[in-house]
Amino acid sequence: MLVKSIGLSGFRNYDGARADFDPGINVITGDNAQGKTNLLEAVYFLSCGHSFRTRRDRDAVNFSFDTARIDADIESDGREHKIEIAFGNGVKKTIKVNGVKLKTAAELSGRLTAVFFCPDDLEIIKEGPSQRRRLLDGCISQLRPRYAAAISAYSRAYEQKSRILRDRREKPELLPLLNEYDDAMCRLSAEIIRYRAFFASLICEKASEIHREFSGGADELTAKYRTVSTITDPFLPASELLPLLEEHQRSHRRAELESGACLSGCHKDDVEIFINGQPAKGFASQGQTRTAALSLKLAEREVIKDDKGETPVLLLDDVLSELDPIRQNFVLNRISGGQVLITCCEDARIANRTGGRLIYIEKGTIR
Repeated sequence: MLVKSIGLSGFRNYDGARADFDPGINVITGDNAQGKTNLLEAVYFLSCGHSFRTRRDRDAVNFSFDTARIDADIESDGREHKIEIAFGNGVKKTIKVNGVKLKTAAELSGRLTAVFFCPDDLEIIKEGPSQRRRLLDGCISQLRPRYAAAISAYSRAYEQKSRILRDRREKPELLPLLNEYDDAMCRLSAEIIRYRAFFASLICEKASEIHREFSGGADELTAKYRTVSTITDPFLPASELLPLLEEHQRSHRRAELESGACLSGCHKDDVEIFINGQPAKGFASQGQTRTAALSLKLAEREVIKDDKGETPVLLLDDVLSELDPIRQNFVLNRISGGQVLITCCEDARIANRTGGRLIYIEKGTIR
């Protein structure tokens, strides 16, 4: 899989620009705040129809424009495709593939897959469960349209139920609707948990191997997927998970009414990461955290490759600057074999080391 070229209009700081990419390594350089990360964000948009930086599309629209547009020529499954995305303030987002308008962003699943990593992804290790769920959801949604649709439906049900619980005293007449949303969330959770458990095991198995090599054998990374307490085996069929989720929901109904918050469901799942048997969140050093986070992302790339039979586009944002020379060489050697877009401030040195194409960005201008 690869992005052959991309055009941007009204996206972030790009008034109008176009970039052509090499099928191998592309080194994107320039001073800070010139648009390097924005270019990676636009490429990521092509894989799932949304940003990795914000939940609101309008945040990515240039202040001088009403609408942002992204168009790209890509290659996937041995065929060439054209993807066009447009969105703006008060404008419904439209996504077209080869001129055909898609009904939802979930239909982009699998057309172009991409893995993104930046220094902020250290939060995968250091922060709460939401960061690790985001890792799983981003990976699975690119591979399984059904999962992307289930996540979207679950989010809608969760928001509706949360609103009813929050307004329970002012609008008690809405409380009977809770059963409807409980049923929906339990049914969707059963499906989501099955996907998450399977892909979490794949990613963590590969991440353990990569991490062992990355750290020179000094550290061992392990992980465990956790969901609601009534489920001890998340690999059970969805039909067997459903009654366990319903049991958990019933036992938490009173607490939900008292707190005014959703306390049961897959929105609280986690993938606990351990390094040398200790919880990485509380005990990992900065170096261990960086190595573990990058290992997980490289593992995600391999899982997608195994599933699709094609290597996803790898987007690395200012990753090498925080690594020592030995770990830099490990990363540069590991990322061969597919298309890579890597931002850095080392100018031509990385391009020379990798034989990659050098792309220079200045104030939203690409050359």
